[in-house]
Amino acid sequence: MKCGRDAAEAAEWLDRYPKAVTTSHYVGRYGWNTVDWTGPVPDDDVRELVDASYDAAVAALPKSRRPQGPPG
Repeated sequence: MKCGRDAAEAAEWLDRYPKAVTTSHYVGRYGWNTVDWTGPVPDDDVRELVDASYDAAVAALPKSRRPQGPPG
């Protein structure tokens, strides 16, 4: 999941939930982390991370491939 705009913001999640959030291999330097959603991370925080990850992935798409309306 995307846990911040950059590695520094992602590190905040690593510090907050050290056993549940780990740096993703290869893309971790860009703020992507692995999150154990069955652990101590509250559901609201997981939803926030999912939304931020979706937004980051969509923003990386060419405009012609982006969804036209809100998700869901």
